[in-house]
Amino acid sequence: MDLATLKALQPSEFAQAADGYRASSDMASAAKDHIDNVVAAGMRGSLKGEARDAALAELKQLSANFHYAQIECGLVSTALNGFVHDMNAARGKLLSALADAEALKFTVGADGSVTYPPAEPRTMVELPPAGGTVTAGADPRVPGAPPPSVLRPGAGPAPNPHRAEAIALADRIAAALKEATEADAKWEPRVRALKADDDLTVSAHDLADAQSDMAGVREAGKGYLESIGGPPKDATPAQNADWWKGLTPQQREAYLSLQPDLVGRLDGLPAEVRDEANRIVFDEKQAEYRIRLDAIPIPPAEEWTYIVTMGGAAKVHTDEWMAWDRKYGDDYRHLTDSVKGMDAIQKRFDATGTEGLPEAYLLGFSPDGHGRAIVATGNPDTAQHQAVYVPGTGSDLDSVEGNINRMTDLWRQTHQASPNATVSTITWLGYDAPQSPVKDAPFEHYAYDGAPAFRQFMDGLDASHSAPGDPHRTAIGHSYGSTLIGAAAERGNLNTDDVIFAGSPGVKVGSAEEMDVPKGHVWNQEADKDKVPDIGRYGHGGSQWRLGGGTFLIPSDEAFGANQMNTDAEVRGTERTTRSEGHSEYWTPGSTALRNQGLVVVGQYGDVTAPQ
Repeated sequence: MDLATLKALQPSEFAQAADGYRASSDMASAAKDHIDNVVAAGMRGSLKGEARDAALAELKQLSANFHYAQIECGLVSTALNGFVHDMNAARGKLLSALADAEALKFTVGADGSVTYPPAEPRTMVELPPAGGTVTAGADPRVPGAPPPSVLRPGAGPAPNPHRAEAIALADRIAAALKEATEADAKWEPRVRALKADDDLTVSAHDLADAQSDMAGVREAGKGYLESIGGPPKDATPAQNADWWKGLTPQQREAYLSLQPDLVGRLDGLPAEVRDEANRIVFDEKQAEYRIRLDAIPIPPAEEWTYIVTMGGAAKVHTDEWMAWDRKYGDDYRHLTDSVKGMDAIQKRFDATGTEGLPEAYLLGFSPDGHGRAIVATGNPDTAQHQAVYVPGTGSDLDSVEGNINRMTDLWRQTHQASPNATVSTITWLGYDAPQSPVKDAPFEHYAYDGAPAFRQFMDGLDASHSAPGDPHRTAIGHSYGSTLIGAAAERGNLNTDDVIFAGSPGVKVGSAEEMDVPKGHVWNQEADKDKVPDIGRYGHGGSQWRLGGGTFLIPSDEAFGANQMNTDAEVRGTERTTRSEGHSEYWTPGSTALRNQGLVVVGQYGDVTAPQ
């Protein structure tokens, strides 16, 4: 880039264009939300039939188009602001050098050279040191002067002090031009890449391309993000909230566009912000995983064969299947399980409006490892009542659908109990749950490893809550999830009003009074045929040894001090509710177990029933 171009450049024009793209991104986001949460939700709640289903499919595609436009326009806006940041820095250095040259009465040429005037002579008989013109990197010595030597160290014409000043200015000008040229070369391909295919269908490849665009703009915009500053290290949710509130709209767009995974996992930020960030990650990861899965050859049709042994025929994998499994098996299983989980989350998104179901909020998401998913039914920031459910052993992204369904069923139950209350029920798969009930669940480290994240999330619900008054909050733990909640209470503030345990094998503490909630606000359910609590009575990673008693203590024991809630069938007028018997049946629609949980969540304690 030459001097005249950089001097005449108006970065504010690019900033205005960035604002325009940001406005377009915001409009696309608003249109997507209106389609999903008003138009489509309204159709699900009031219409049926093939015509409705066809219309919903078209609306889903239109929503995807708007989301893609939101992502790409946000990237364009951020790229332009990043370009402005870099160019303002280079142009500021140039203008500073030009101002200094003008103050010294030096002349700057179009090529960046600097002409300096003669200097005052040192003596009356000496000729004035001549002026001249220099470019960047010029020799500071007088042109034509022999180099000084040991015998004649001061030999040669008198130096002009302006020469060194001029060279310094020329160097500054050249450095500014070089910086601007490099910035232009860095950003030009990034901005040029931000374009969509000439069609009306957002495919998996389009979203994967958007993910690649994000990586490119993020790499180019490192300096821009550093100038904004990220959230404080090891910040509390309240500090995260303060950081976000202190950002300008342009700075928020930069983080949402370039680091949505960071924004999405920051406890304390508004639910709508986290949902927006996590849906970007969700859509792009879903596209990436589908493409990667499609690229893997399908497993051989013949997986098993039989071989003859001394003891008879033995069933073994075929050689063809073993060769495929060695090369592709681990990736295939991870991608398949992850896609299944993402489909389940999408299914919940698509259920908004069905039987009055409120919109869903994706408060956390990652397909790495066993996966993470935090899904809220109803906005927790505006809810009067919040229920946070921690699932237990075997929970991962692959099985997340059942855990999400439990909280949608609980939301419906609370709506029946208190139709006018605003409630948010949250599935919190925010930890590495033990996967095997035999190899993993007997150990306590899964609970202690996940407890800090759970406490951070609960504190974040306080920091982001925007409705008047404090919300009423309930923590619900199923199986090993109850162990995690107990570990969280044992080592810190649980920040909840009520705790419900279901099928608990132990909770790391010896009594309800140690659960960091008001007295009388620990509730427990044990179904008749649930064998998991019995495991805790014989020793488990969560059960607490009772000194002098010779046994292990769990919430189902009278000595623990929890309010025991009925899970059995009961007659209410002419209506008989469903019986919950097994370990996974505490959320069966119509059951007494689910009804009692709903009553606790909305604070109607007097209607909760106890075992007979």
